[in-house]
Amino acid sequence: MKQKIWFVVGRILLLPLMKLLFFYRTRGNKIELPERGCIVCCNHLSNFDPVLLALTQRRPINYMAKAELFKNPLLGWLIRQLGAFPVQRGAGDGKAIQEAEKVIEEGRLLGIFIEGTRSKTGEFLRPKSGAAIIAQQMKVPVIPVCITPKKKKIRLFQQVTISWGTPMTPEELGLDREGSPECYRSASRKIMDEIKKLRERDCPWALPETSTAAAEGESA
Repeated sequence: MKQKIWFVVGRILLLPLMKLLFFYRTRGNKIELPERGCIVCCNHLSNFDPVLLALTQRRPINYMAKAELFKNPLLGWLIRQLGAFPVQRGAGDGKAIQEAEKVIEEGRLLGIFIEGTRSKTGEFLRPKSGAAIIAQQMKVPVIPVCITPKKKKIRLFQQVTISWGTPMTPEELGLDREGSPECYRSASRKIMDEIKKLRERDCPWALPETSTAAAEGESA
């Protein structure tokens, strides 16, 4: 209940500010979300990403956040109130996995930045397997989301598009009953492929050079 109050207050305060700073627009965010918990998988470009993503939905999104953010007492307290919880990057953090499973069991949205860290160039990084592992263990769908700036990096006063894709079931991701490292890697690549498709739809600079050239030839 406390988190929901903070989320509503935050949306009221931040919506006009973020609209002003980033001219952001959303696509596909009116999809019918599963009533039970599910995983929201997004690419990661800036520290503003959790806020931009959260503003596109009326349901709070609980994020796995890097543990370093919680070392700052004020920031750590604030993001905890908003539903974030720490995860040790580069290590098998069992406590964070348990917290993630609790979020889903309670019917909430679990937010995971699938690359595990921010992309400094704007290009996609190799996806991590955490989201696939949790989806397989909890038998819940994964929703791909892509944040796409007008140019390759998020900058103030330049348009940003946040696109929501179609939920992907564990079966569609090829997640079998037992699970295996290769199974998780394959599922993670499928999620990332859907995120890439959203970017290609939203932004011309994301298209391969051959496709761009072909399009120019057709328009001529």
